[in-house]
Amino acid sequence: MTDKPLSDAELLDLVQSQTLKYFWDFGHPVSGMARERSTGSYHYDPEHTVTTGGTGFGIMAMIAGAERGFIAKDDVAQRVEKIVSFLEKADQFHGAFSHFMDGRTGKVIPFSEKDDGGDLVETSFLMMGLLTARQYFKDTHPALAVRINTMWEKVEWDKYMRPDNNKLMWHWSPNHPWSDNNLGIMGWNECLITHVLAASSPIHGTGRKAYEASWLTGVEFKNGNTYHERELPLGPEKGGPLFFTHYSFLGLDRAG
Repeated sequence: MTDKPLSDAELLDLVQSQTLKYFWDFGHPVSGMARERSTGSYHYDPEHTVTTGGTGFGIMAMIAGAERGFIAKDDVAQRVEKIVSFLEKADQFHGAFSHFMDGRTGKVIPFSEKDDGGDLVETSFLMMGLLTARQYFKDTHPALAVRINTMWEKVEWDKYMRPDNNKLMWHWSPNHPWSDNNLGIMGWNECLITHVLAASSPIHGTGRKAYEASWLTGVEFKNGNTYHERELPLGPEKGGPLFFTHYSFLGLDRAG
């Protein structure tokens, strides 16, 4: 830290480098994954509860930090390898991971009574980060890139499609396969990346069927209202929270 006056750019750099510390310094010591939070909440222990989706975001943040010179690229590679090694032995459900897990053991920590298995949306956020790392390290750490690719190809997105209606479902558990707690992944919300990854999986892809049967059926998919002389084409009445867009477009290039 410094007491000297900072320019706006210097202040922004400082805020960004300090924010990265949540994922870097506060990552779980055993798994390397991102903790769900730093204080207690709900029914879980904040010290050892790690989050799947948050880890994907953290991996992307660490890569950005390496590019910014905040941390060393080789150090990031070691952290990602630690995370991958942990995930390879963690509980999986048709290749997908739970929302929360114990950072020491990889065992599921149920998000709710019937949400005690795979969470496809959280897994998609994790895979978005891991695929970013695969591309970032493919030349300098090729063995790590291969392991990430294997993990990506193991996710059975098609097993999360309900056979009776082709909807892509948020959760699947061997204890509650298609319970009333299960949610179809309908838009517009933060889950666009889930449908993109599900459709593009090289082995377990869902094609257009799941996208058309679930994502496009959301009651708030289309907006059409005008605010400040700009039409809002998608989403709830006033657009919804920022993470509806932020989460997916961390990995999707909307100009591509």
